[in-house]
Amino acid sequence: MSTIRILGIDPGLRVTGFGVIEKHGGRLVYVASGCIKSKDKDGLPERIKTLFAGLGEVIATYGPDHAAVEKVFVNVNPQSTLLLGQARGAALSALVHAGLPVAEYTALQVKQAVVGQGKAAKEQVQHMVVKLLSLPGAPTADAADALACAICHAHGGLGLGALGGLAKAAGYRVRGGRLIG
Repeated sequence: MSTIRILGIDPGLRVTGFGVIEKHGGRLVYVASGCIKSKDKDGLPERIKTLFAGLGEVIATYGPDHAAVEKVFVNVNPQSTLLLGQARGAALSALVHAGLPVAEYTALQVKQAVVGQGKAAKEQVQHMVVKLLSLPGAPTADAADALACAICHAHGGLGLGALGGLAKAAGYRVRGGRLIG
């Protein structure tokens, strides 16, 4: 039985959540979680540097095999969406720089994989992360979202990703979770 270590990322410019889990066959095991925080007084370049360096430390410490990142949703405020996109870009750069394969999931996909429905509240996601990983207490909201992203990848992303590669080699493609000829 092979073990796969997955790093989940919930990107943010002020606070970026990270969560590391291992998949042992069909079992998920908690490894670590936390947040990378930038200082409010720092400008955008310093915040991006903090995020990039912090993720580099997380990767060096925990040695993940895969990474899963939450996709940006379009916010009501275009400026907030742009800033979140820049944080996400810094996170993706750190992951790719470390040579990790990166999967991206929407919040809807993550909630569906962890809670069973895409419109779940943050508290429901936290609760299910605690249950699925047998944690003694709830992680912060950002760390729980990152762990949920890793769980999403462990539940479907790895299988679908592998299926996608095999399907492509056989002349098929994967669309909406189905093989299309």
